[in-house]
Amino acid sequence: MTRTAAQGVQTPAPRLAWLDALRGVGALAVVAEHLLTWTMPWLRPTWCNIGMVGVLVFFLVSGYIIPTSLELRGDVRAFWINRAFRLYPLYLLVIGVVLALSWWLPVRPEVPRDPSSAAAHATMLLDVVGVGGVVNTMWTLSYEMVFYLLVSALFVTGVRGGRGLLAVLFGLAAVVSGLLLADPPLTGTWVAWASAAGFGLGLACVVTGRLRTVAAGGLGLMALALLLLGSRVPWFGAAVVAVMFAGTAIQRWERGRGTLWPVAVTAVAVALAPVWARGADWWWVRPDVWIATIVLAGATFAGGMAMRGWRVPYLLTWLGVISYSLYLLHLPVLGAILRVTGDLRQARPALQIAVAAGFLLALLPACWLTYRFVERPMQRLGHRLARREVTRS
Repeated sequence: MTRTAAQGVQTPAPRLAWLDALRGVGALAVVAEHLLTWTMPWLRPTWCNIGMVGVLVFFLVSGYIIPTSLELRGDVRAFWINRAFRLYPLYLLVIGVVLALSWWLPVRPEVPRDPSSAAAHATMLLDVVGVGGVVNTMWTLSYEMVFYLLVSALFVTGVRGGRGLLAVLFGLAAVVSGLLLADPPLTGTWVAWASAAGFGLGLACVVTGRLRTVAAGGLGLMALALLLLGSRVPWFGAAVVAVMFAGTAIQRWERGRGTLWPVAVTAVAVALAPVWARGADWWWVRPDVWIATIVLAGATFAGGMAMRGWRVPYLLTWLGVISYSLYLLHLPVLGAILRVTGDLRQARPALQIAVAAGFLLALLPACWLTYRFVERPMQRLGHRLARREVTRS
């Protein structure tokens, strides 16, 4: 990796720069969705959901890189140590700041006011145990965590192929879930507590090596059950994981180890899933809007792949490097600004534009600071601990 002294930010090797560029584009799309909704609704597109475009791009990137990263590393223990130090430090910091400011910025009503909320936040399995995140965007981390658990189970049990088939199966599961389930069968605070206990015990076994195969397989089965039976909207949860495994299938195809037909079949299944679904009453899952969103996300990912042999603009890779901070910080910062300015949706365009510009001028430096002083040091610590564990084993 190379280091830019002026910015103090590590940028990836050229072959991975396109992935960071995609993360940057995805993060900006999510930020734009929320910023336009609350400051300039007249500029927000309605023919697609640009925030969901960004989220789907993130999921494709995770599906593309995570299984390969685990297989190349060859150590599930190191994988989980690195993931924990990558995700949790900033996540916990943001939760702490939001709770500390709750006297001024009330916590979302979707967050339960009981201890089960803490259990759900501890595992990040929020959306698949029916608990709202302290920050709205945290719901996507639920499906990232489900994907990690599934991929780890496949790795530890020796299953390396068939990722294209998995994408198709989860796509079909999305269609079937939409037809059969309007609400998740698994509900109640016990789901958060049981999953937290299983998550903690299982990962302890995976990291220490005791009963690792059994524990990883059990965590995979737990993740699958929560995904299909506990997701707030069951068809949507299955569709998300289908998209992630489609990203894995694309990576396999790129390396000459598979074909693209599973990706095409998965895309059709995911596109059709909300058409007859019993739980599809959002404006952005209307067939025309949903399909446009999927097409735009796919085109964005394809465009990123086309750039993989080019020199990627530094701004995009820099945004990709701070994308996790962008993703978690933008809503609290936006909420604080709107708390001061008031509702801007009916304000004069000049004021809306000025506040939006001020928001970005505040957000980007804040994200660089959290990356520089929280994310990067914790990632380095995670890498050192993972290498130490590998050396000991």
